[in-house]
Order: sequence, then structure tokens, then C-alpha cells
Amino acid sequence: MDAITLLKQDHRTVEKLFKSYEKTGDKAHKSRRDLVDQIIEELSIHAAIEEQVFYPRVRQEVPDAEDTVLEGLEEHHIVKWTLSELETLEPSDERFHPKVTVLMESVRHHVEEEESEMFPEVRKAMGRKALQQVGDQLETAKKAAPTRPHPKAPDEPPGNLVAGAVSGAADRARKVGKEAVKKARKTR
Repeated sequence: MDAITLLKQDHRTVEKLFKSYEKTGDKAHKSRRDLVDQIIEELSIHAAIEEQVFYPRVRQEVPDAEDTVLEGLEEHHIVKWTLSELETLEPSDERFHPKVTVLMESVRHHVEEEESEMFPEVRKAMGRKALQQVGDQLETAKKAAPTRPHPKAPDEPPGNLVAGAVSGAADRARKVGKEAVKKARKTR
């Protein structure tokens, strides 16, 4: 799959989660928590692979996209901070729903800019073969990407490559541990 198709697919996945969240009621705390946890994981992975693979390649091969990439990095930074706050906020907290609403607005704006401005420019400049190669790299990066937000971690190579590998492994180990605890509690 080419890079732009893969990234757009990620955008659609997150948008479906947003729409599901928007259908929940004020008292649907468990549903909201579950959906936000999925949103956190999807956006964390997506931001990491864009920052590790896609943006550096775009900066290298599409000089006219430099400003758009830098703006994208800043938007990612704000989203990661918001995700990190949502990670520890209870759905019953008065700030939870407004924070999710602001997150959705920010991400939707980011997606619109990428898909209407950056992606057409990148597709034209890089061509099918290069985009296929970058798509393969993105798929590989997804397997090791962080699954939680790390807003203080570097967002550009080479620092993000090292931090991403370490964070990704730690995030996956943490998730396995949490699932084991949850399973052990159910068997009591």
C-alpha cells in the first residue's frame, strides 16, 4: 500500500472512533473511556510513523512542503499533550468531554490540511514507486511505534527513532501487563 493511502486509512479509522464517541451519552463513562483509549493508541501510532518516516522523507524530497511539515509537527505536539492528559483523566471529570471535543477539532483540522494540501503535493513530487516504498516503511514502523503519547520525546530524526523504539517497546510491555492484571482479576 502506498504511503498516502495508508495514512488516509489511519485518518478514516480515527474518524470512525470520533463518530462513535460523539454518539455516546453523558453517562456512558465506560464507553467513552474505551473509545478514548483506542483514539489514544491510534493517534500515538499514527503521529509516530509520520514523524519517523513520512515527514523526514517529505522534507527531503518535497522542499515546498517544508512549512506544512513543520506545522504538522506542531499540531502533533499539541495533540500528544492533549492525549497524555486524557490518559489520566476520568470520563466523569467535567473537563474530559470538552478536552475530547477540542482534540477532535484539532485532529480534523490537521487531517483536512494534510489531505487537501500536503498529500496532493507529495503524490505529484514523489511518484508511485517512492510512495510504495515509504508505505512499506510506514507499515514496518507501525509494528514498533509507541502506542501512548510521549509529548516530551523528540519528534524529528534521529532522536525520535531512538525514543520511538524504546517507548514502543515499553508501551507494549505495559499493555501486556495491564491485560494480565485484568485477566487475573476476572479469574478470582
